[in-house]
Amino acid sequence: MTMASCAIALATILCLIVVTCAGSFYDEMDITFGGERAKILNGGQDLSLSLDQYSGSGFQSKNEYLFGRFDMQLKLVPGNSAGTVTTFYLSSQGAGHDEIDFEFLGNSSGNPYTIHTNVFSQGKGDKEQQFHLWFDPTTAFHTYTILWNSQRIIFLIDNIPVRVFNNHEAVGIPFPKSQPMRVYASLWNADDWATQGGRVKTEWKNAPFTAYYRKFNANADKVGPNSKSTTSVNENQTWRTQGVDAAGRNRIRWVQNKHMIYNYCNDQARFTNGLPVECKRSRFL
Repeated sequence: MTMASCAIALATILCLIVVTCAGSFYDEMDITFGGERAKILNGGQDLSLSLDQYSGSGFQSKNEYLFGRFDMQLKLVPGNSAGTVTTFYLSSQGAGHDEIDFEFLGNSSGNPYTIHTNVFSQGKGDKEQQFHLWFDPTTAFHTYTILWNSQRIIFLIDNIPVRVFNNHEAVGIPFPKSQPMRVYASLWNADDWATQGGRVKTEWKNAPFTAYYRKFNANADKVGPNSKSTTSVNENQTWRTQGVDAAGRNRIRWVQNKHMIYNYCNDQARFTNGLPVECKRSRFL
């Protein structure tokens, strides 16, 4: 083989590696509902979801995972997005399912999106925190990350930690650690509750509403058909024990002091018999 041929072969291999790491939507995801409202674009590098008065749309990962770091870039529905909900989350199946949620609740033009986070374990959630963002999520792509290991769950936006949910099984709080989960995303109508408690409805004259996804990456343990975990091919495994350092704790304090609009750990009217036990353990829940 000539040097020129070797160079071409090497370039081809490197290109394939880059595409694999980028997470082609053709390779990684299945469209689950919405038909033509869900479109894989640009050779598998981008995906759009649309919502109209007849249906929303969604997709899910081909693989199941047990722990990992999951990154997705999103650009949310612009303009009057009231009533719409765009999602990126992990979930198992069944009545006692586990789930880790990013949900983006639209709003009328000029008003901010609400970022809704929640954690379910063994079918029970009720651990919501909500934020407004420090940027417009509709004008450019931003990276949303769920980091999930056996010690904690960290929600990050553009690599800034906004929330940590620690494993407090020692005091009787269930933690998602045994059920493999898939990655899910969807765009759907929830105008009965999503915007200002359902007071602001979806303006169907503005349909279709469209959100965009790209650069999905799962640095995670895939669970194969034989239920044995297979390590991610990505060499960076820091997520397995990752916590939040001093700089990260400062960033969380900034986000929660300046941009948090709801924290279940402060909702004494809701929890009339006393706040959940974990609320006394860490302010970063």
